[in-house]
Amino acid sequence: MRIHRTSCDRNKFTNRIPYETLISRDQTREKDLRSDYYRDSTAIMHSMPFRRLKHKTQVFFAPSNDHICTRMEHSMHVASIAGSIASSLGLDSELVWAIGLGHDTGHTPFGHVGERVLQKFWDETKKEGDPEFQHELLSLRTLRHTALGTKGLNLTYAVLDGVVSHCGESFGKSKMKPDFIIKDFDSIKDRTHIVPSTWEGVVVRFSDSIAYLGRDAEDAARMGLIKMDDIPQSVKKHLGCTNGEIINSLVNNLVENSSEEEGIGFSKDINEVVSEFVAFNYKNIYKSEYMNAETAKRERLLTLLFDYIKYLYSNYTKCPEALLKEKVAMADNFKSYLDKRIPVYQTRGEGEKELLFDYISGLTDTFAIDSAIAILGE
Repeated sequence: MRIHRTSCDRNKFTNRIPYETLISRDQTREKDLRSDYYRDSTAIMHSMPFRRLKHKTQVFFAPSNDHICTRMEHSMHVASIAGSIASSLGLDSELVWAIGLGHDTGHTPFGHVGERVLQKFWDETKKEGDPEFQHELLSLRTLRHTALGTKGLNLTYAVLDGVVSHCGESFGKSKMKPDFIIKDFDSIKDRTHIVPSTWEGVVVRFSDSIAYLGRDAEDAARMGLIKMDDIPQSVKKHLGCTNGEIINSLVNNLVENSSEEEGIGFSKDINEVVSEFVAFNYKNIYKSEYMNAETAKRERLLTLLFDYIKYLYSNYTKCPEALLKEKVAMADNFKSYLDKRIPVYQTRGEGEKELLFDYISGLTDTFAIDSAIAILGE
């Protein structure tokens, strides 16, 4: 990645929340040789939710092609891009790496399709005061509460804030500034209007979009949905014709056009090109006939699995050992999950709904497909 640094790039962003506030944690920790954010990065990398991302969808479902992007690859791409930007702007590269690695740990199986299906199930039983079913909130929940089986990873405030604020789907504005407000994570019910507290959180938000635009197009070309020659002429002219060229162009434009006064983001003309690229991807990839057909398949599959774990939970409350008679790997796995977690959920005032949705949200694409086959006895 060829970033053009200038003498004025560093230390542009002086408006900051005190470091002592940003590194606050849910619990105190013993002394550590690692820096605070580096420690968070390693905690995320070694966690089970992060490790499962290698078998979770980015866009295309459980592909047999080893060169199609997975959710773990995407997270690494985001962290790498954000690290390059942060280094060029004099921001904390260790903080953006940690946010980038953890930002999608709450993603459901089958990506955004799975998220929409499970959101529908969630809304059917939603009560007043319940949070929205959104992967940003699920990532925050995963890292705070469920990543170590029964407890969270005890990460710093700044990392958790960047994770819950990472949504980069809107390109209506070319620049963004942090709000410098310390959030009460327990009170967040919807991520729609959340803004990061730090400059680093804003960097990751843009990096998320930079990471997937060109890569999704290249993956779609590998799947035969499009040809790279099909992407808009403005994209090829101003950004490039390959994912590497696109990333390089966007990173350099963002670095050159970001400042404390105006915020972090692209120049106006490049933001318009990005918006055109997003519209192209939505029309030709995310909303394509192929993806619509795959969506219907995954909805049927997740409906089967969700009904099955509800059936298992009902049987467990009567006789936990009954689940062992199912002779299905998911039933054994779910029993072990309930044995360990029911007491912990009870201490948080949570019950069946949270248990079921946390479990099914954590499934990988491959385990979900294998479980469906086993349940149907095929």
